[in-house]
Amino acid sequence: MRNILFLFITMAFFSCKNETKNASVKPVEPQEEKQVAMENRYPEALVKVFDAHGGLNTWNNMQSLAYTQVKESGNVSTITNLKNRNIVVDMPEHTIGANDEDVWLNTKGEKAFKGNPRFFYNLMFYFYAMPFVLADDGIVYGDAEPLTFEGVTYPGIKISYQNGVGESSGDDYVLYYNPTTYKMEWLGYTVTYFSKEKSSELHFRRYTAWQNVNGLDVVEAMVGYKAEENVPTAAGREDKFIDVKLSTEAPDSSVFKTPETAKVAK
Repeated sequence: MRNILFLFITMAFFSCKNETKNASVKPVEPQEEKQVAMENRYPEALVKVFDAHGGLNTWNNMQSLAYTQVKESGNVSTITNLKNRNIVVDMPEHTIGANDEDVWLNTKGEKAFKGNPRFFYNLMFYFYAMPFVLADDGIVYGDAEPLTFEGVTYPGIKISYQNGVGESSGDDYVLYYNPTTYKMEWLGYTVTYFSKEKSSELHFRRYTAWQNVNGLDVVEAMVGYKAEENVPTAAGREDKFIDVKLSTEAPDSSVFKTPETAKVAK
């Protein structure tokens, strides 16, 4: 009888001990793991900017982005596969596209395209897909001096690229955000594509309006600014965007195929 009683007491002791041990170990949810990984990879302020625009996890679930830029000379429609960055930019006189093999130009009439297709094809996409494209691979983050404009001081995050990343790895960007809302308000950027040399001269775009599409705040309007000594001075042209679509489904790959009538950009 004593042995049986001792056995029951021993089993009860170890059962309680195991229950206490198991209760003290809280399982980590997958969402929490993603958040911790994100905060370790990106500056804390940048994560807050992503969150203010709907969250990087939401953006990463999207596979397709389409929008139309309103222009007096005729609207420009763009569709992009967000995972491989294949893109088609359809203009009134020309269509430019990029796929895994080519950057191509298709001319619809007799009017020649002014500019370099390789410089142009994803130029507006990077402006439009802010701030989320600043989470791309190959980016180096740093501190930037804040921007003061019309009595408001906007903290800045500097973005540069590792060698060989993208068409212009020498470009630098500075994201300036609202200190209260953490919404992106300004983008400073350099242009090195043609000179191939580092530049410290910043150009500016101000993000003046956002629209919510599928849970993400994306651009509705932005304004280019003239600048002096890396400070914006006077507003220039405004760009507006309509018919914006974000989807978790990838676009048909045939959309990006190089047309037989197109010329491949060198």
